[in-house]
Amino acid sequence: MFKIFAVISALFFMAVSLPAQAQGLDLENTLYMQLDDGRVVIKLRPDLAPNHVARIKELAREGFYDGVVFHRVIEGFMAQTGDPTGTGTGGSGQNIKAEFTDTPFQRGTVGMARSGHPDSADSQFFINFVPTPFLNGQYTVVGEVISGMEHVDNITRGEPPANPDKIIDLEVAADVADKKE
Repeated sequence: MFKIFAVISALFFMAVSLPAQAQGLDLENTLYMQLDDGRVVIKLRPDLAPNHVARIKELAREGFYDGVVFHRVIEGFMAQTGDPTGTGTGGSGQNIKAEFTDTPFQRGTVGMARSGHPDSADSQFFINFVPTPFLNGQYTVVGEVISGMEHVDNITRGEPPANPDKIIDLEVAADVADKKE
């Protein structure tokens, strides 16, 4: 019995340890978000929001998100980041036209934060802790967490949190793969 458990455990460990490319992911549309707690892997959805995805990748490649805090983290809702000022009022200075779809906001969905105007999304994004159907068709879906949601779950709550967690770095997986070669 122990041998079977050891073999199954080894196979599971190998599967979760495989690089994104070996898992069949499109490395150009995969983000690695490093948190203190561990790595979060985000599958981007250029099929849903090509302009938003392109902008997030551009900002990630510039190091824009590195060191940015989660400034708004609401239990039973979501964790929001992407404001370099940490106040919730900042951004990169480039608004993006809305790319709303009927894709539902589920646990792990990554969406673009915005003000009251539909075309006001910039650099801020959020990750859902739970399904939020009231956001469907009202906010742009840019991706989904495919690994590491337990690390997102551990982000300190608050508006703003007293001691906010931050993104250590956010990288496009293709760039990380290029560094290894």
